[in-house]
Amino acid sequence: MLLQDKIAIVYGAGGSIGGAAARAFAREGARVFLAGRTRAALDKTAAAIRDAGGTAETAQVDALDEGQVDAFAADVAGRAGGIDISFNAIGIQDVQKPLTELSAADFLRPIEVAARTQFLTARAAVRHMTPRRSGVILMFGGGGPQTIPGVGGLKVALDAMESIRRQWACEAGPYGIRVVTMVTGGIPESLPEDFADQEELTAALTESTLLKRTASLADVGDVAAFVASDRARTMTSATVNISCGAIVDY
Repeated sequence: MLLQDKIAIVYGAGGSIGGAAARAFAREGARVFLAGRTRAALDKTAAAIRDAGGTAETAQVDALDEGQVDAFAADVAGRAGGIDISFNAIGIQDVQKPLTELSAADFLRPIEVAARTQFLTARAAVRHMTPRRSGVILMFGGGGPQTIPGVGGLKVALDAMESIRRQWACEAGPYGIRVVTMVTGGIPESLPEDFADQEELTAALTESTLLKRTASLADVGDVAAFVASDRARTMTSATVNISCGAIVDY
């Protein structure tokens, strides 16, 4: 298995993306620690992992809270003997209006959430990975140069994640720590069941790809597990593009 005996933390593990990665990590042999703000969602992911024969533990953690993130990472490292993988799959809430109609607070909110949570979770993991001179930091949701009108601060937040990835890769690389972002271009399976324009958006996402299909949640998990494994040991300061060609230029 790709991740046999690895220790993996997944932030946002109660969501569809985080859950997919957590299940894949566990399937590939990792001991998975699930973090998020909603206990019921975390327990659902953990139950699915255990039912499949994997190992998962849960903890309520607000990734915007510096103290909670540091304490959680220290607890995992202390009990498990270290941290091999840290994957931040926390979603970014955005007020989607033209920039001229946004307040400064609404514009900055997704940028602050992305930058703060990615920085805090990466820092907490790197501090425990450095003495072991190995580890993988995964970030979900970076983006290419394309954008569309009316998405508020979302695109700026995604671009900030790419900058954070480059800086962490530069500073953590000498200690054997790899840092990678993943981009998808949109995953219809991750949309809420009650999303009003689900069929229309799915069609639009599919049409924008070169392969005329979109990535699935299973694709996210499979690629995340590979990137986190030693088979991808030469990959760092990189974006893994699984957008089926919706994003084509970096």
